Amino acid sequence: MLADSDVRLDAWVHGDVQGVGFRWWTRSRALELGLTGYAANKPDGRVHVVAQGSRQACEQLLDLLSSGKTPGQVDKVISDWSEASDAISGFTER
Repeated sequence: MLADSDVRLDAWVHGDVQGVGFRWWTRSRALELGLTGYAANKPDGRVHVVAQGSRQACEQLLDLLSSGKTPGQVDKVISDWSEASDAISGFTER
């Protein structure tokens, strides 16, 4: 069941972020923040992060993704906000 204030964050992370533990790191941070969703490698080298939960927790995750303290090298993060859609169970790596 989604809370009234739940949002969905879609973040496309550009840079050297595949094969460096980036998805695992993202999953760990998201779970600490109580978010659900996934982090998926894309064929073009990006990682697509989908997170659902409170706006504040999603904003914290977005800040972490852009912090320069991630595995690998993040060049830029493009984000898109929407209302939370179908409930996602847990936070997985895809």
